[in-house]
Amino acid sequence: MSSPNGAAGRARPTTDAAGSVWDAQRRALGAFIRDQRRLARLSLRQLSALSHISNPYLSQVERGLHVPSVRVLQAIADALDLSAETLLEHAGLVREQAGSAGGSSPAADPAVERAVRADSRLTQAQKEALIAVYRSYTDGRPDASHAPDTADGAAPRTPEGVHR
Repeated sequence: MSSPNGAAGRARPTTDAAGSVWDAQRRALGAFIRDQRRLARLSLRQLSALSHISNPYLSQVERGLHVPSVRVLQAIADALDLSAETLLEHAGLVREQAGSAGGSSPAADPAVERAVRADSRLTQAQKEALIAVYRSYTDGRPDASHAPDTADGAAPRTPEGVHR
């Protein structure tokens, strides 16, 4: 049985606006996976072995030629030590929601979380603990440009005789 796109999972060229948006998103997902693989310093062959997905298929996903299933995205996420939600968001299958379980808070910096997840010196438990602590400090807080300058959260004091 074939999908609406032709062969199962195979993307076909489209000319309508909605199709071109989906094509662009598929290519962006592939580029994101490739970038995450490179950040993890893995070759395509190594990612293939870790994820139990064939090397040619992974190559096609990275080039935006195939639409990976949720199961394939989960395997890639596990191999790259990413959350499946992150890949699903990049695939356009779910939307990032503030306050969702396991999702980034609006104030959290996704680059920080990616850096923690990419650090091969940390165990999975350590990564999750660091991210949880990071989120606890950033949840619902404005960015640093609007935060007080003191560690206790009090407004900064001006020394006597100094005017700001």
